[in-house]
Amino acid sequence: MSAGKIRLYVEHPLGEGQTLGLSRDQAHYLFGVMRRKLGEVVTLFNGRDGAWAAEVVEAGKRGGVLAVQAQTAPQRDPPDLWLCFAPIKKARTDFIVEKATEMGAARIQPVQTAFTNAERIRRDRLQAHAVEAAEQCGGTFVPPVADLTSLDALLRDWPADRRLMFCDEALASDDAQQAGPGVSAPSCSEGAAGAPWAILIGPEGGFSDAERARLRAMPQAETVQLGPRILRADTAAVAALALWQQRLGDWR
Repeated sequence: MSAGKIRLYVEHPLGEGQTLGLSRDQAHYLFGVMRRKLGEVVTLFNGRDGAWAAEVVEAGKRGGVLAVQAQTAPQRDPPDLWLCFAPIKKARTDFIVEKATEMGAARIQPVQTAFTNAERIRRDRLQAHAVEAAEQCGGTFVPPVADLTSLDALLRDWPADRRLMFCDEALASDDAQQAGPGVSAPSCSEGAAGAPWAILIGPEGGFSDAERARLRAMPQAETVQLGPRILRADTAAVAALALWQQRLGDWR
């Protein structure tokens, strides 16, 4: 069976012969915005069971019912890669979450650093952006968006086996010589491609000297230079994800 062009994330288990009730928001999207009708097919996914074709068997303004028919794609999970980033302005933080989902991050971790401007986030809103991005990009996985945590707390509990791609903006600045040598990509040493990884992107003001020293001292950390120019935080996140995916991830 061919998959429907409209894709919808659901939290229910998926299997042949199931029927699923739609929430009011889902019904509005399918029937009010996308104009789906009785008998038409949409694609469902839940982040665990792959993608499934489902027929509209009831349609209304406040709800509806879908009948699950057949699996159209297997579950495909991304590499074990976290994106850790300092939140910035609302629209640009939304952009980072959307692109991280599209580019294959397995977890999205907002981080409060010394120079982070945003003091809080709406985790539920960012998670909704991740869901929308997965619906639009054809993925079957939705990365969880974690609550905002301090960089100190994140590093204090850092897993011993998770490598860290530390994107240091100082390597592209006038202080690059003082900051020390950098590399343009994470090294592909034995086992690196299959190991758990994380990418760390700093705030618009960069990392503090103390943060930079602590990160450079971590045995799991690998300092990376994202080219000869200082990038905006949202641009740096996309560049770092592309660099890692091409070298160590599922783009190879």
